[in-house]
Amino acid sequence: MPISLAERITRRAISPRLATTIFFIGAKVKGFRFFRRCNSIFDPVKTKPVSRIIALVKKDLLLEWRQRHALFGILLYVFSTVFVINLMVKEPEENIWNAMFWVVQLFVCVNAVAKSFLQESRGRLLYYYSLVHPRYFIAAKLIYNVLLMMFMSVISLVCCILFLGNPIIHPLYFLGVVLLGGISLSLLFTMLAAIAAQASQNAALMAIMGFPLVMPILMLLSNISRGALTPVVQPGLPGMFLLLGGMDILVIALALILFPYLWKE
Repeated sequence: MPISLAERITRRAISPRLATTIFFIGAKVKGFRFFRRCNSIFDPVKTKPVSRIIALVKKDLLLEWRQRHALFGILLYVFSTVFVINLMVKEPEENIWNAMFWVVQLFVCVNAVAKSFLQESRGRLLYYYSLVHPRYFIAAKLIYNVLLMMFMSVISLVCCILFLGNPIIHPLYFLGVVLLGGISLSLLFTMLAAIAAQASQNAALMAIMGFPLVMPILMLLSNISRGALTPVVQPGLPGMFLLLGGMDILVIALALILFPYLWKE
């Protein structure tokens, strides 16, 4: 039966100095293999931009799974908020239900997306800066936050239906609007979180910049989703969808253009 390194040290078969040397050599070899694996993943010659973006998205998913307490905290926030609304207004009418749902979505998005940059330390960002282009990094953050917010949007919708009633007449249409709304809110607040992460007052800066920018998106989403709560076809829906899509494209373009300059700081 093979004897471990600790047992050999205990039996004085290996001196402590030799054991320390073996340990540091093993650590260096493992560290070299780790950094060689990372460099092979992000090597611009061996890998394509899509592969690097996918690797960064997988990294964010792995970190989110390891820090499950933050995700569970957001889920608890959703449940408690909807439950308090139920205690105050029971089952509201259609317009109030619609307005409350999007207000809940707003605060869920702030809590879910804002931490994507706040949890990254300066040293880790510097390490990412040496591996990938800033546009790939912000693109991965946008994709990850879109996936996270779509999941949280479905959870919020289920909670609102369970606690506040179900006034939805066209469920598939409303579900599509909810997913589109989650995408729009996550794109906007990802860009704002990237800007606020470079300042000392992160929360205050996000609130100041986010309020005038999020108001037109919330008004558009409220007007679009109102068509799922009434049997009458609402006029002007194609124009509102085009306007919402145009705002999303503008936010993505601004994030890809401005973030490389922000990251240099």
